[in-house]
Amino acid sequence: MIASKQKEFLQKNIGGWLIILPSLLLFGFFVWGPLLANVSLSFFHSVGYSREEFVGFDNYREVFNDPVFVKAFFNTLKYTFWSIVIGFFIPILLALVLSEVVHAKGFFRASLFFPNILPGLAVVILWTFLFDPSEGGVFNALLSNFGIGPKPWLNDPGQAIPLIVLTLTWKGAGATTLIYLASIQSIDNTYYEASRIEGASLWQRIRHITLPHLYPLIRMLFILQVINVFQVFYEPLVMTGGGPDNASVSLLQLIYRYAFIQGNAAKAAALGVIVAMMLLILTFGYLKLSKRADNT
Repeated sequence: MIASKQKEFLQKNIGGWLIILPSLLLFGFFVWGPLLANVSLSFFHSVGYSREEFVGFDNYREVFNDPVFVKAFFNTLKYTFWSIVIGFFIPILLALVLSEVVHAKGFFRASLFFPNILPGLAVVILWTFLFDPSEGGVFNALLSNFGIGPKPWLNDPGQAIPLIVLTLTWKGAGATTLIYLASIQSIDNTYYEASRIEGASLWQRIRHITLPHLYPLIRMLFILQVINVFQVFYEPLVMTGGGPDNASVSLLQLIYRYAFIQGNAAKAAALGVIVAMMLLILTFGYLKLSKRADNT
């Protein structure tokens, strides 16, 4: 009886499994293979990328004892903080404004999305040029017209991370805005018509209709943004090199230093595992909070 059920199950599902099998093989080869190899490498002393000697958790201890790791960890928290202050609320606000626009909606949508189609490296180089701290820098040249002296911009340890986050926001806010806008436009217009009849103001409509409908999407995009910011890499690498004095170095940039500057692939693998664990904790925390919120 059991054998016949298993045979029937295979006959019904064999086609589906054959269709997804190539994708599973490719995913295993390009994702799980390197992932497991990286975890294994983190427990060895390496010469280049070759395992030489099993050292257990020595690489992890070296990472945690590295003062630059502590700096990079707190810098990553600063990136997260500034991405929330600068970059998280701007797409919501832009979506709310666009939802009220009557004319030229297509123009505004295309204008907001335009930075997303530009290559990321080109955007970073562009903004690095704008933030040139010399008197001939674009922003400093503009400020000089108002009698304001040149600013250090990215050379200032206190300004480096906020300015990098500003660049990230300019690059990615448009796509997020359109996601919020699509969600707003999917709200049944009956709610708005009823609120207008009741005399509700614009703010009341936003507060009691729009934002409650956006809340699940806001919650999801919030954790996705935190996860993405934890993986910031080429922006500080190109714009500041992690400086000044490691004031903007990120965790992924530190992995790059370990692997390609110091030539210590095993130590880089250990830090990669640590970052992965951080992201897993954030993801599971989000899922748990989401489940609790959905049940209330």
